[in-house]
Amino acid sequence: MITSILETIGNTPLITIPNTNKANEGQVLFKYERFNPGGSIKDRPAIYMINEAERRGLLKPGGTIIESSSGNFGISLAMIGAAKGYRVIVLVDPKTTSTNLALLKCFGAEVIVVTEKDDCGSYHKTRIALANKLAQEIANSYRPDQCFNLLNSEAHFNSTAREILEMCSDTLAVFITAVSTGGQLGGISKYLKTFAPDVQVIGVDAVGSAIFGGHTDSYLIPGVGLGWTPVNLNMANIDRAYKITDEQAFLTARVFARHEGILMGPSSGACALVALKLAQELTPDKRVVCMISDGGERYIQTLFNDEWMEQQGFATAADIETIRTMAGQLQPWSTCPADSANYRSDLIDGLDVPDSTLHINSEILNRVDYHQGIRFL
Repeated sequence: MITSILETIGNTPLITIPNTNKANEGQVLFKYERFNPGGSIKDRPAIYMINEAERRGLLKPGGTIIESSSGNFGISLAMIGAAKGYRVIVLVDPKTTSTNLALLKCFGAEVIVVTEKDDCGSYHKTRIALANKLAQEIANSYRPDQCFNLLNSEAHFNSTAREILEMCSDTLAVFITAVSTGGQLGGISKYLKTFAPDVQVIGVDAVGSAIFGGHTDSYLIPGVGLGWTPVNLNMANIDRAYKITDEQAFLTARVFARHEGILMGPSSGACALVALKLAQELTPDKRVVCMISDGGERYIQTLFNDEWMEQQGFATAADIETIRTMAGQLQPWSTCPADSANYRSDLIDGLDVPDSTLHINSEILNRVDYHQGIRFL
């Protein structure tokens, strides 16, 4: 018997894509995180951080959870808050979909929409700064702080990465996931480079993000990108990085819904496109695991709305061969991402990162069993 919905987090399936994947190339497997109860991969770090906060006395009964999120992480925290009896405040921005806003509110979260852009043209810094301010003002509150808290990547090191390697350890050649706060890419890449160093680790980002270097610009793909390299990500563990345009990401996600029956969001569409590229370079005995971070229901009003797509100047129709050709033409943004790392230690002071986060980070960095003597930065 399952005593709480939270016990169903994790152990998500690997799914083949027989209509899109050719028999003479590497096999693509989607790690389908929509199966988590909150509907996305963010359930994993969210429950890990909350459990740790409770264990450390940082979050007490009747407390308030405050977080900056474009959607999925906030939804996960809202679900956990409902199950555990916490007040939850989530700071979002105008890119957050109406469906995500509705989900946050259905779990009882209080939502603040931050409309002021930061110096990178996004809302990340202004959201984070306001979340930290509220955490200082509201008694008995806790900031999970997914951007700066190393528990984010530790959660994936301890769960997601282990699942992937246990499912296909002998044949895994490539792992692909998107990057924003760096949690999943940072934790999984660290695990793979420790226990399966021959596996190629590929990071996927949006054109307009500066995580892997380059100039910043606006983009529409939600849940990816930053104006800097997050502390959760050790770039030395990343073999290649790709940047995908908005239209490529949205169109690919639509094709997989129509031709494989698999719903995914735009960031997962970006990863799936790169997965098709890498599969074309491999033999059938090799596997490419691609993280599909959430389902497509949260993007019905954007990604799957023909009128919205047309307003952005995007195509609305494509087929399998179209995206396979598109994938084959992709070129990596970087074959040595460590050379273009864009860490910003000044942001810790500038954004008033909570002392609790800094204390946790110091402890994690000194864990020999987890990092095996290698620091994140």
